Amino acid sequence: MNTENTFNGLGIAPKIMDILQDHGFRFPTPIQQQSIPAGLSGKDVIGIAQTGTGKTLAFGIPMLQRLVITKSKGLILVPTRELAMQVNEALKQLGKSLGLKTAVIIGGASMGRQLLALRQNPHIIIATPGRLIDILQEKKVDISQVGVLVLDEADRMLDMGFAPQLKKIIFFLPKKRQTMLFSATMDDEITKIAGAFLELPVRIEVAPSGTTAAQVTQEIVMVRKEDKMDLLRQTLRQYNGSTLIFSRTKHGAKKIAHVLKAEGLASAEIHSNRSLNQRLEALQGFKIGKYRILVATDIAARGIDVTNIELVINYDLPEQASDYVHRIGRTARAGKSGHAISFATYDQQSDIRAIERLIKKALPIKHSEQSKVMPRMPRMNAAPSRTIKKFGGSARRGHRKFRYGEHQRRKNFPQDRAF
Repeated sequence: MNTENTFNGLGIAPKIMDILQDHGFRFPTPIQQQSIPAGLSGKDVIGIAQTGTGKTLAFGIPMLQRLVITKSKGLILVPTRELAMQVNEALKQLGKSLGLKTAVIIGGASMGRQLLALRQNPHIIIATPGRLIDILQEKKVDISQVGVLVLDEADRMLDMGFAPQLKKIIFFLPKKRQTMLFSATMDDEITKIAGAFLELPVRIEVAPSGTTAAQVTQEIVMVRKEDKMDLLRQTLRQYNGSTLIFSRTKHGAKKIAHVLKAEGLASAEIHSNRSLNQRLEALQGFKIGKYRILVATDIAARGIDVTNIELVINYDLPEQASDYVHRIGRTARAGKSGHAISFATYDQQSDIRAIERLIKKALPIKHSEQSKVMPRMPRMNAAPSRTIKKFGGSARRGHRKFRYGEHQRRKNFPQDRAF
């Protein structure tokens, strides 16, 4: 029998193989195929892979099997509440047949219920760092028997400022343990954490940082800030499938969702101003089709695991270019195709260049109907900041903020892809 590109031959126990088959898992993703054997051997692992590549099973299968064998406990640390729920959902369906219990420890949920779950002596704890620290300091949980530690989406945990909490949590863990760290990037901060938490790790990288899914098509649409909402309406009329919209701020997400609901579009919102129950209801409603449109911020979006999102709209470009990869990775998952449209204003050319440098490709750029009367600014390289005069206005080069003259002078600007 040919075991290439199947779960056979990876060292997975027969019982777990049966469970995988019962749940429809037939073929491992690249990160799973390379991580599972190393994880099963008890080695520390650094896994570098983008969102939507199957990282949960890449660490989940080795954790489940080793917990059954060693009779130890598992701890999974994640950056957001939604991701914690997503990981728990995946591991529960596999661990139930093995008699393994899980507990979710996250902020925004009932502390009493979480303490009750901990008293049930769960085999695996899935937690966000802040809430776990609170419980550890109150001595309501003992993690000294943890044999397998997973840091999931470690790059996002560091971006969110969780490094101090991670170091505190490590203090409560046994020194002799297996640690698996998964991240979309491998920057200096991740390297420091890996050096402090892991011993002689096996490094597995299935796609370079900045790699986007092959099945997702991408485009940038240039638009004036005041015309963004009209462009959004136009775009949503063109695409009828499930759509995920990203806003840079929670206030922006709320405003977008309010406008869409007022126009009768089935939409919901996920951001930090929403309660945990509201966020979970929005995500579940999006999954089952109650809402065609979900509006989210970057932090909340880390727990969105939906395989049939047809369109991602970046209403605002992200603050960090790396978040662009995470955002558009929410479509074209599990071998499906998808499309990503990003709205950019005319003073954001440096942000577009940063994204293109990261993903190592030029993005097709269009101009919205509303903005065709606007000037197309030529692309500029960064230069020493100095005041320049241009068409009767002034600006600081490097900040790329210009004041333009009367309408008839606009014809002097190029109208092609440059802007």
